[in-house]
Amino acid sequence: MSAVGVVVSILCKPGRGSEQIAAFEEVAPLVRAEDGCLHYELHEVIGDPDRFVILEWWASAEALEVHGSAPHTVELGKRTPLFRAEPATLTRIEPAHRIPS
Repeated sequence: MSAVGVVVSILCKPGRGSEQIAAFEEVAPLVRAEDGCLHYELHEVIGDPDRFVILEWWASAEALEVHGSAPHTVELGKRTPLFRAEPATLTRIEPAHRIPS
């Protein structure tokens, strides 16, 4: 098994970026405690306080799949349409160049 990365692109409704930050701060400790979560961090796009990127790294595709059905993930998904302008887009990534150990 190899690590799986995810880039989540988020666009919030005008002036509602602070709600995205608050939602992330609420769920982040729960996500980071999940088995297989290696990295989970929210980043604001420079110059646009309503646009964000979440960078995630998971120990395996299986861990990422379990994350998608975790109760806190499902609950957050129900609330995000209140402040997001559109559904988030997810892009799975992996290192293009592997440095030998």
